[in-house]
Amino acid sequence: MSDIAFTSPHEVEVAFYAALARADLEAMMAVWSEDEDIVCVHPGAPRVVGLAAVRNTWQQLFASGPRLKIEISQQVISAGSVMAMHSVLQHVHLEGDDELHPPIVATNIFVLGARGWRMVAHHASPTPDLHAGDPDAPMLVH
Repeated sequence: MSDIAFTSPHEVEVAFYAALARADLEAMMAVWSEDEDIVCVHPGAPRVVGLAAVRNTWQQLFASGPRLKIEISQQVISAGSVMAMHSVLQHVHLEGDDELHPPIVATNIFVLGARGWRMVAHHASPTPDLHAGDPDAPMLVH
């Protein structure tokens, strides 16, 4: 249980990406709600539900230590008094890889509880490489 009281969804999101960059499992789990209904979807991976399962996925991801630098851009925010949704583009830079990769689209959902704001969902999906293939090809959404 984390004693940190995040006062805004923005604080939670900053702490989330800082923990991700440092591969810091305890800091990562401090941003999450302790409810069992939390959800996490890593790029190209299945949906994970529940605190223990979410912790396990981050533990596996962090096993090899810090290796990511992530910058976010094009943030779209929808917020109310007890819930907020942030949609961002994550620009991921892998340690030792100078190649420019397409951004990852992420949705982060936060709720306000008795102990401040916490994350309840993180869903990250790869975007298509719009520079590869036929630039005139139609883009299918569904």
